[in-house]
Amino acid sequence: MNTDPIRIVVVDDHEVVRAGFAGLLATQRDFAVVGTASDGGEAVAVCAEQRPDVVLMDVRMPGVDGIEATGRILADAGEPGPRVLILTTFDLDEHVYDALAAGASGFLLKDVTAERLFDAVRVVASGEALLAPTVTRRLIGEFARMRPRQAARGAGALAALTPRETEVLRLIAAGLSNPEIARSLSVTEETVKTHVSRVLAKLGLRDRTQAVVAAYESGLVVPGFGGPGDRADD
Repeated sequence: MNTDPIRIVVVDDHEVVRAGFAGLLATQRDFAVVGTASDGGEAVAVCAEQRPDVVLMDVRMPGVDGIEATGRILADAGEPGPRVLILTTFDLDEHVYDALAAGASGFLLKDVTAERLFDAVRVVASGEALLAPTVTRRLIGEFARMRPRQAARGAGALAALTPRETEVLRLIAAGLSNPEIARSLSVTEETVKTHVSRVLAKLGLRDRTQAVVAAYESGLVVPGFGGPGDRADD
Protein backbone atom coordinates (compact mmCIF):
# COMPACT_ATOMS: atom_id res chain seq x y z
CA MET A 1 0.00 0.00 0.00
CA ASN A 2 1.37 3.40 -0.99
CA THR A 3 1.86 5.55 2.11
CA ASP A 4 3.46 8.52 0.37
CA PRO A 5 1.52 11.75 0.91
CA ILE A 6 -0.56 13.16 -1.92
CA ARG A 7 1.48 15.96 -3.46
CA ILE A 8 -0.63 19.05 -4.15
CA VAL A 9 -0.16 22.38 -5.93
CA VAL A 10 -2.65 25.20 -5.27
CA VAL A 11 -3.24 27.80 -8.00
CA ASP A 12 -5.27 30.98 -7.45
CA ASP A 13 -4.63 34.63 -8.28
CA HIS A 14 -6.04 35.78 -4.92
CA GLU A 15 -3.42 35.40 -2.20
CA VAL A 16 -5.93 34.95 0.62
CA VAL A 17 -7.77 32.18 -1.24
CA ARG A 18 -4.52 30.51 -2.24
CA ALA A 19 -3.12 30.61 1.29
CA GLY A 20 -6.44 29.47 2.76
CA PHE A 21 -6.69 26.36 0.61
CA ALA A 22 -2.99 25.56 1.12
CA GLY A 23 -3.34 25.95 4.87
CA LEU A 24 -6.42 23.74 5.03
CA LEU A 25 -4.81 21.00 2.96
CA ALA A 26 -1.64 21.10 5.08
CA THR A 27 -3.66 20.02 8.13
CA GLN A 28 -4.05 16.52 6.66
CA ARG A 29 -1.33 13.97 7.36
CA ASP A 30 -1.71 12.31 3.98
CA PHE A 31 -1.33 15.60 2.05
CA ALA A 32 1.81 17.57 1.18
CA VAL A 33 1.39 21.01 -0.39
CA VAL A 34 4.50 21.15 -2.57
CA GLY A 35 3.85 24.46 -4.28
CA THR A 36 1.50 27.35 -4.98
CA ALA A 37 1.07 29.63 -7.99
CA SER A 38 -0.66 32.94 -8.61
CA ASP A 39 -1.45 32.41 -12.31
CA GLY A 40 -1.53 29.77 -14.99
CA GLY A 41 1.92 30.40 -16.35
CA GLU A 42 3.48 30.05 -12.92
CA ALA A 43 1.38 26.93 -12.35
CA VAL A 44 2.82 25.24 -15.44
CA ALA A 45 6.37 25.93 -14.21
CA VAL A 46 5.68 24.80 -10.63
CA CYS A 47 4.02 21.58 -11.80
CA ALA A 48 6.90 20.78 -14.16
CA GLU A 49 9.29 21.13 -11.23
CA GLN A 50 7.27 19.50 -8.45
CA ARG A 51 5.36 16.78 -10.33
CA PRO A 52 2.28 16.94 -8.08
CA ASP A 53 -0.42 14.30 -7.88
CA VAL A 54 -3.26 16.84 -7.67
CA VAL A 55 -3.57 20.47 -8.80
CA LEU A 56 -6.25 22.76 -7.39
CA MET A 57 -6.70 25.20 -10.27
CA ASP A 58 -8.58 28.50 -10.27
CA VAL A 59 -10.40 28.70 -13.60
CA ARG A 60 -10.53 32.49 -13.98
CA MET A 61 -7.15 34.20 -13.82
CA PRO A 62 -5.54 37.04 -15.78
CA GLY A 63 -2.92 36.09 -18.35
CA VAL A 64 -2.77 32.31 -18.65
CA ASP A 65 -6.13 31.14 -17.25
CA GLY A 66 -6.97 27.80 -15.68
CA ILE A 67 -8.17 26.29 -18.96
CA GLU A 68 -4.94 26.87 -20.86
CA ALA A 69 -2.85 25.98 -17.83
CA THR A 70 -4.69 22.67 -17.40
CA GLY A 71 -4.09 21.71 -21.02
CA ARG A 72 -0.40 22.66 -20.86
CA ILE A 73 0.23 20.88 -17.56
CA LEU A 74 -1.37 17.65 -18.75
CA ALA A 75 0.34 17.79 -22.15
CA ASP A 76 3.75 18.33 -20.56
CA ALA A 77 3.33 15.72 -17.83
CA GLY A 78 2.58 12.68 -19.98
CA GLU A 79 0.83 9.73 -18.35
CA PRO A 80 -0.51 9.45 -15.79
CA GLY A 81 0.11 13.12 -15.00
CA PRO A 82 -1.53 15.09 -12.19
CA ARG A 83 -5.25 15.23 -11.63
CA VAL A 84 -6.65 18.73 -11.94
CA LEU A 85 -9.51 19.96 -9.77
CA ILE A 86 -10.99 23.22 -10.97
CA LEU A 87 -11.94 25.89 -8.42
CA THR A 88 -14.82 28.14 -9.39
CA THR A 89 -17.33 30.56 -7.90
CA PHE A 90 -20.17 29.52 -10.22
CA ASP A 91 -21.37 25.99 -10.89
CA LEU A 92 -22.78 26.60 -14.38
CA ASP A 93 -19.61 28.24 -15.64
CA GLU A 94 -18.62 27.92 -19.29
CA HIS A 95 -14.97 28.14 -18.23
CA VAL A 96 -15.42 25.01 -16.11
CA TYR A 97 -16.81 23.15 -19.10
CA ASP A 98 -13.77 24.16 -21.16
CA ALA A 99 -11.45 23.03 -18.37
CA LEU A 100 -13.17 19.64 -18.16
CA ALA A 101 -12.82 19.29 -21.92
CA ALA A 102 -9.12 20.20 -21.55
CA GLY A 103 -8.60 17.29 -19.17
CA ALA A 104 -9.61 18.38 -15.67
CA SER A 105 -11.02 15.58 -13.51
CA GLY A 106 -13.70 17.62 -11.79
CA PHE A 107 -14.50 20.89 -10.12
CA LEU A 108 -15.28 22.37 -6.74
CA LEU A 109 -17.05 25.54 -5.75
CA LYS A 110 -14.81 27.87 -3.75
CA ASP A 111 -17.20 27.78 -0.80
CA VAL A 112 -16.63 24.02 -0.48
CA THR A 113 -16.46 22.63 3.06
CA ALA A 114 -13.09 21.45 4.35
CA GLU A 115 -14.23 17.82 4.50
CA ARG A 116 -15.57 17.94 0.94
CA LEU A 117 -12.27 19.43 -0.22
CA PHE A 118 -10.24 16.71 1.48
CA ASP A 119 -12.49 13.98 0.09
CA ALA A 120 -12.31 15.40 -3.44
CA VAL A 121 -8.51 15.48 -3.40
CA ARG A 122 -8.34 11.89 -2.21
CA VAL A 123 -10.89 10.73 -4.79
CA VAL A 124 -9.07 12.21 -7.79
CA ALA A 125 -5.64 11.21 -6.46
CA SER A 126 -6.83 7.59 -6.42
CA GLY A 127 -7.53 7.83 -10.14
CA GLU A 128 -11.28 8.37 -9.97
CA ALA A 129 -13.07 11.29 -11.58
CA LEU A 130 -14.97 13.69 -9.39
CA LEU A 131 -18.28 13.25 -11.18
CA ALA A 132 -20.11 14.65 -8.36
CA PRO A 133 -23.22 15.50 -8.23
CA THR A 134 -25.63 16.15 -10.89
CA VAL A 135 -24.24 19.60 -11.34
CA THR A 136 -21.26 18.24 -13.28
CA ARG A 137 -23.50 16.35 -15.70
CA ARG A 138 -25.88 19.31 -15.89
CA LEU A 139 -23.03 21.66 -16.72
CA ILE A 140 -21.62 19.38 -19.43
CA GLY A 141 -25.06 18.86 -20.93
CA GLU A 142 -25.87 22.57 -20.93
CA PHE A 143 -22.72 23.69 -22.71
CA ALA A 144 -22.69 20.72 -25.10
CA ARG A 145 -26.20 21.81 -26.11
CA MET A 146 -25.11 25.40 -26.68
CA ARG A 147 -22.14 24.53 -28.88
CA PRO A 148 -21.63 22.79 -32.20
CA ARG A 149 -20.27 19.31 -31.78
CA GLN A 150 -16.52 18.97 -31.80
CA ALA A 151 -15.20 17.08 -34.82
CA ALA A 152 -12.52 15.42 -32.70
CA ARG A 153 -15.21 13.88 -30.55
CA GLY A 154 -17.70 13.27 -33.33
CA ALA A 155 -19.68 10.12 -33.85
CA GLY A 156 -16.83 8.65 -35.91
CA ALA A 157 -14.68 8.53 -32.80
CA LEU A 158 -17.14 6.08 -31.27
CA ALA A 159 -16.87 3.63 -34.17
CA ALA A 160 -14.10 1.76 -32.38
CA LEU A 161 -16.45 0.82 -29.55
CA THR A 162 -18.41 -2.41 -29.45
CA PRO A 163 -22.20 -2.13 -28.94
CA ARG A 164 -21.78 -3.10 -25.28
CA GLU A 165 -19.01 -0.54 -24.76
CA THR A 166 -21.20 2.11 -26.38
CA GLU A 167 -24.00 1.27 -23.97
CA VAL A 168 -21.60 1.48 -21.03
CA LEU A 169 -20.49 4.92 -22.22
CA ARG A 170 -24.13 6.00 -22.44
CA LEU A 171 -24.74 4.84 -18.86
CA ILE A 172 -21.59 6.59 -17.59
CA ALA A 173 -22.90 9.80 -19.15
CA ALA A 174 -26.22 9.23 -17.41
CA GLY A 175 -24.35 9.35 -14.11
CA LEU A 176 -24.51 5.69 -13.14
CA SER A 177 -21.85 4.19 -10.91
CA ASN A 178 -20.20 0.87 -11.75
CA PRO A 179 -22.53 -1.11 -9.45
CA GLU A 180 -25.55 0.58 -11.06
CA ILE A 181 -24.26 -0.17 -14.55
CA ALA A 182 -23.68 -3.79 -13.54
CA ARG A 183 -27.26 -4.11 -12.33
CA SER A 184 -28.61 -2.38 -15.43
CA LEU A 185 -26.76 -4.72 -17.79
CA SER A 186 -27.01 -7.83 -15.60
CA VAL A 187 -23.25 -8.33 -15.54
CA THR A 188 -20.61 -8.30 -12.80
CA GLU A 189 -18.90 -5.16 -11.52
CA GLU A 190 -15.59 -6.57 -12.72
CA THR A 191 -17.01 -6.84 -16.25
CA VAL A 192 -18.17 -3.23 -16.07
CA LYS A 193 -14.71 -2.10 -14.94
CA THR A 194 -13.21 -3.90 -17.93
CA HIS A 195 -15.65 -2.22 -20.31
CA VAL A 196 -14.99 1.22 -18.78
CA SER A 197 -11.22 0.74 -19.11
CA ARG A 198 -11.61 -0.27 -22.76
CA VAL A 199 -13.86 2.72 -23.51
CA LEU A 200 -11.34 5.13 -22.01
CA ALA A 201 -8.41 3.47 -23.81
CA LYS A 202 -10.11 3.33 -27.23
CA LEU A 203 -11.23 6.97 -27.06
CA GLY A 204 -7.98 8.24 -25.53
CA LEU A 205 -9.77 9.60 -22.45
CA ARG A 206 -8.31 10.15 -19.00
CA ASP A 207 -11.28 9.30 -16.81
CA ARG A 208 -15.06 9.17 -16.46
CA THR A 209 -15.41 12.95 -16.60
CA GLN A 210 -13.82 12.93 -20.04
CA ALA A 211 -16.15 10.08 -21.01
CA VAL A 212 -19.19 12.21 -20.12
CA VAL A 213 -17.85 15.11 -22.21
CA ALA A 214 -17.22 12.76 -25.15
CA ALA A 215 -20.68 11.21 -24.92
CA TYR A 216 -22.38 14.59 -25.10
CA GLU A 217 -20.13 16.10 -27.77
CA SER A 218 -20.46 13.04 -30.01
CA GLY A 219 -24.24 13.20 -29.81
CA LEU A 220 -24.46 9.77 -28.16
CA VAL A 221 -26.30 11.45 -25.30
CA VAL A 222 -28.66 14.34 -25.94
CA PRO A 223 -28.50 17.28 -23.51
CA GLY A 224 -31.48 17.17 -21.21
CA PHE A 225 -31.41 13.37 -21.11
CA GLY A 226 -32.87 12.27 -17.80
CA GLY A 227 -32.79 9.06 -15.86
CA PRO A 228 -30.79 7.54 -13.06
CA GLY A 229 -28.02 10.11 -13.48
CA ASP A 230 -30.24 12.75 -11.94
CA ARG A 231 -28.64 11.91 -8.63
CA ALA A 232 -25.05 11.73 -7.50
CA ASP A 233 -22.79 8.76 -8.06
CA ASP A 234 -22.26 6.29 -5.23
